[in-house]
Amino acid sequence: MSLIGTAMQEIPTDNVVLQTVNLTKVFNSSFVKVVALKDVNISIRKGEFVSIVGPSGSGKSTLLNLIGALDRPSRGKVFIDGIDIFSLNDSDVTRIRNRKIGFVFQSYNLINRTTVLRNIEIPSIITGMPKQKRISRANKILKLLGIEHRADFKPSSLSGGEQQRVAIARSLMNNPSVILADEPTGNLDTKTGKEVFTLLKDLSQKYKRTIVVVTHNRELAEATDRSIFIRDGMIEKEVVHT
Repeated sequence: MSLIGTAMQEIPTDNVVLQTVNLTKVFNSSFVKVVALKDVNISIRKGEFVSIVGPSGSGKSTLLNLIGALDRPSRGKVFIDGIDIFSLNDSDVTRIRNRKIGFVFQSYNLINRTTVLRNIEIPSIITGMPKQKRISRANKILKLLGIEHRADFKPSSLSGGEQQRVAIARSLMNNPSVILADEPTGNLDTKTGKEVFTLLKDLSQKYKRTIVVVTHNRELAEATDRSIFIRDGMIEKEVVHT
């Protein structure tokens, strides 16, 4: 049995985990209407490591917020494991988000008043995982990511790279269908950033984790399986890296 998934058999490469259909987001105010995203169609398969690349204001973060069910689209659909998530009510969307999506943020978003282990447990506490099971799982993931010796530390006493590993560990707790990483190396030095990026790539390659990462770094983007370039809220091109 895998430390990350309950079943680690090979999945056919045509198995689509995440799909958007004509995804559009418009922000309206009394003065102006801003089309942040327009008719975006993407499809991401099981185990793919995909980067979303574009200049500031291109719509990258808006896209990530929509596929992460943190915001609702103006129109269009998002499917995760074949579920049309925005056809659900708000409580069901919240449940799907916690069970099927793992998040890794640039600023880590850890709770400094509690331990590393407790931070990692939080998603599984919300889903009601039994205490013994979640502690065992959290410790196994900590060991897998090489930070088991930090379990009882507070996040503020860790280096930036260690904090981001904790955030990645937290994102894995509920065995999500997809992990969304928003500029995960943005607060790290070049060397540490590459180490964190390599860790994400290993999770995708070795454990068939499906990972979507937003990055400004073209060099890092080229290390993913595929890059989706966004400009002015629309897909400009897609590039497959070999």
